[in-house]
Amino acid sequence: MQILVINSGSSSLKYQVRDTQAEEVLLEGLIERIGQAEGGAASNPVTDHAAALELVGAALGELRIDAVGHRVVHGGERFSEPVLIDHEVTRAIERLNPLAPLHNPANVLGIRAISAKWPELPQVAVFDTAFHRTLPEYAWRYAIPAELYERHGIRRYGFHGTSHEFVSRQAADFLGLPGQSFDGVVAHLGNGASVTAIKAGLSIDTSMGFTPLEGLVMGTRSGDLDPSILVFLGRQGYSAEQIDDLLNRESGLLALSGSNDMRSVVEAAGSGQQAAQLALAVASYRLAKYIGAYHVAVGGMKALVFTAGIGENSAEFRALVVAKLAALGLVLDSAANAVRSKAARLISAVDSAIPVLVVPTDEERAIAEATAGLVSRLS
Repeated sequence: MQILVINSGSSSLKYQVRDTQAEEVLLEGLIERIGQAEGGAASNPVTDHAAALELVGAALGELRIDAVGHRVVHGGERFSEPVLIDHEVTRAIERLNPLAPLHNPANVLGIRAISAKWPELPQVAVFDTAFHRTLPEYAWRYAIPAELYERHGIRRYGFHGTSHEFVSRQAADFLGLPGQSFDGVVAHLGNGASVTAIKAGLSIDTSMGFTPLEGLVMGTRSGDLDPSILVFLGRQGYSAEQIDDLLNRESGLLALSGSNDMRSVVEAAGSGQQAAQLALAVASYRLAKYIGAYHVAVGGMKALVFTAGIGENSAEFRALVVAKLAALGLVLDSAANAVRSKAARLISAVDSAIPVLVVPTDEERAIAEATAGLVSRLS
């Protein structure tokens, strides 16, 4: 099947057409600044997502599309697997907007724009949270009054699930293991970052929580901090919006080093800039702590897997993290770690107690395959 994969942002639309049988990318593109003036102009021809899809339609030309797969960030407790989209599903996704105000509204815009332009095409929603629906209650429950969970849905949901699931299966294949016997830890490291404990092929714990803010130090997000800091800032006169901006857009590597780009941080640290060195130390220490905890959670990991932009490309950051895990017997092969490749590869030394892998993620492929599989089963 030829699947159009859509990833809608509030002012952007990323798309890719994949042939799932040939495992080939036929077309891809990114439309940005939707609804925003360009270059100081009074108007922008890409006024909304419907207009953006007109550009996608023009780019498609004569390409045949069999179905559309949407990345949807938040599926709440209802959606534990990909679903065929209808009006009721669209409304259910929309009702989750308060849990993902930066993402789900844009996802719905993309779904409705497709419905208006190509009403005959089947559409499938693939949820970032779905893979983490297997978390046991002791892992997803916060120690707060039950009413907050029952009335407002406050619990750990986890994110990057599509990537974690895809990468864990690829890692199991690489190691020659059945997916259902894979016990490992996957670190998805990009501008947004999370780490997941996987036991018997299932997610049993993950660093992101109620929102993608919890957990690791990220490009502009703080990750874990004392909740009393929010109360303190509120008493100092900070509004909820200011605190949200502070923790989501002004923290993380950006706050510690002045840049949210890991490449720039590594380069600055190498030239002796202390702020950048501190940023790397804080970020790698936080990740190493999570990996150690998740090693215990899965009963002994069979592999540590790095993926996503930083995980796949920053040999320096991987080395910092693994050096902090020496107590677990992890040892890198420096030469293997330095190799740049788009293929899955082993980067640990022969005497490492646990294999360390780099496995490229491909969320678009995962979404396309899930979409094709569901549509085929239902047709």
